[in-house]
Amino acid sequence: MKDFKLAGLKLPVFIVVLILSIISIYTNTLPKGMVGAFFILLIFGELFNLIGNKTPIINTFFGGGAIVCIFGGAAIVYFKLIPEPIIKNTSTFMTTGGFLDFYIAALITGSILGMNRKLLIKACLRYLPCIIASVAVALLFVALGGVLFGMSFKETTAYIGIPIMGGGMGAGAVPISKVFAPTLGVDAKVILAKLVPAVALGNAMAIVAGGLLNRLGKSKPALTGNGNLVRNSQDDFSVEHTKEQKEIKITDYSAGIIVSTGFFAFGAVIAMIMKFIGVNIHTYAWMIITVAVCKMLDILPHNISNAVEHWYAFIAKNFTGALMLGIGVAYTDLGQIISAFSLQYVVLCALVVIGAIIGAGIVGHLVGFYFIESAITAGLCMANMGGTGDVAVLTASNRMELMPFAQISSRLGGAFIILIASFLVPIFFG
Repeated sequence: MKDFKLAGLKLPVFIVVLILSIISIYTNTLPKGMVGAFFILLIFGELFNLIGNKTPIINTFFGGGAIVCIFGGAAIVYFKLIPEPIIKNTSTFMTTGGFLDFYIAALITGSILGMNRKLLIKACLRYLPCIIASVAVALLFVALGGVLFGMSFKETTAYIGIPIMGGGMGAGAVPISKVFAPTLGVDAKVILAKLVPAVALGNAMAIVAGGLLNRLGKSKPALTGNGNLVRNSQDDFSVEHTKEQKEIKITDYSAGIIVSTGFFAFGAVIAMIMKFIGVNIHTYAWMIITVAVCKMLDILPHNISNAVEHWYAFIAKNFTGALMLGIGVAYTDLGQIISAFSLQYVVLCALVVIGAIIGAGIVGHLVGFYFIESAITAGLCMANMGGTGDVAVLTASNRMELMPFAQISSRLGGAFIILIASFLVPIFFG
């Protein structure tokens, strides 16, 4: 505890700042605008994140800190635990203030540009079909399940299947809700409230399924490579590569901000042009396509890619708790979430995870992968909550060496789902 730090501050200092924030909130002296909103999001986001990551069961099965931040923020609003002006200011900062877009721009550009280029190209050739099959079968299962329960296959696919396969909250459900909003003519926060329960349940089920697949591998050794993805050891699909230790300068963070937001601006320009000719696809989708093409063609100088990757790492490390808390405050309606849970809902979430396993496992086998390793990486690591979900699933399945492929699922897979949502939602609901 002597060396323990929270948000970069030693615990006694953090406690002092926390007390200051509480006094500011309840004396109505908290600064307005970005300063006040960012201050309380950072402080309470880090606190809630710590609680979630240290609480048994929640940290193992339900996404840990991310879920506590989201539901904690939603509970604050639902039970009116802080004054309305504070809630309104925080919501404005997250929405029209652009903090959410700022974070997502860094996340998408940094995660794709930070990947190994050769691995990215190989993934598109052989691993990507496993991801596509995982998504296709998962969406098919939940659509059929919805029909059997007398529900609309469009609703179950859009509000249960797509968010579970979307790679978590920050890179999944949140941008997906913003993709849905213009087409449906519904506020993104209303949509997100419908997506959050599916993401949380899907993550828990994916972790449990990881443990079950590990047991299956022990009883059926022919289905598993015990951590090796490829059946033919002569096949060149190695994920091991030596990453250069690149020195980062303070000015490189500026370059990272400019390039990541620049890609976002370019995506907005393309979206406007395409909308003019009748193609309504979200800015995020065009940004993803542009960044992936630039990476595969090696267009950007390596020092620029390095700068963006480090900026993304900084954002992810320091602002994720704040973002998740902000999502809870601005986008998550706890009342709607409570009313969403039912036995049918749980079954439909389970169908998505089962479909992901079957689709990824079968196609993985066809392209030369082991069924279980393919099901875990291209299936379960699509259905979990991004990076923390990857760690949990691979730990449960005792296959941590598959992390590079899990990262492909979380990074490219989440981007792929946003693309799918951009195309399917106008068809379903347009």
